[in-house]
Amino acid sequence: MNLKPKVSVIMSVFNCEDTIDEAIESILNQTYSNFELIICDDCSTDNTYNKVLYYKKKYPDKVVLIKNDQNSKLSFSLNHCLKYATGDYVARMDGDDISLPMRLEKQVAFLMEHPEFMVVGTNMQRFDTERKYGQVKVPARPHKTVLKSSVPFCHATIMMRKTAYDKLDGYTVSKRTVRGQDRDLWFRFYAEGFDGANIQEALYMVREDMNAVKRRTFKVRWNSMLTSIMGYRLLKFPLKDYPFVFLPLIKAFIPSSIMHRYHRNKQEKIIKG
Repeated sequence: MNLKPKVSVIMSVFNCEDTIDEAIESILNQTYSNFELIICDDCSTDNTYNKVLYYKKKYPDKVVLIKNDQNSKLSFSLNHCLKYATGDYVARMDGDDISLPMRLEKQVAFLMEHPEFMVVGTNMQRFDTERKYGQVKVPARPHKTVLKSSVPFCHATIMMRKTAYDKLDGYTVSKRTVRGQDRDLWFRFYAEGFDGANIQEALYMVREDMNAVKRRTFKVRWNSMLTSIMGYRLLKFPLKDYPFVFLPLIKAFIPSSIMHRYHRNKQEKIIKG
């Protein structure tokens, strides 16, 4: 009898044929063995689906492959994965990133030792095709007030109790949350009275490139502002804090090349909380 909690790792993929092998193998090579990897292909137009299918055939007891009927974006795809999740805990993973070998083991141990927390994230190591260049550090015990200007957890690093995902009814699927679905999730998470923590160790490597910066369009930032307004009301933040909701729009006027250079040169990004 396996007394170790089962982990469902959920991953949405779209046109990431160049990075998907490394991402999948980083999960298959985890020191923690009681997991399933659920991958939803969001109608890729390259060879991503076939690459995942290879792993599905090679590891039928570990890899679950599903596919959307049409390109439906991240929130829908993650909810699709959640329908197949049979684990006690649910961990996120992106198709162009890397989980370090002890990530799942350390997160499972943390949740088992701390029943008061519904989610645990980790710090992240930034990297691109050239080099590693600094960490993203998040607070060990983030308070909901972090959401006034930032996020309390690095979304791709989280492991959440399945009961919490069920209580939150997964991710919000709307035009507003085509991107920024994590921020919407965290507003609702704290409104539910949940609490979370972050392991103060970089157990996840996030790939950053120029395209990632370019995807932060004015429309994306506008929707982020709308999510903030919704969240501020939900958490009953005071009116004096509302100027923070305009931060995404201000950043929209900074050239993407400057923002990219900013991310590369800043050795540590600390989300204060």
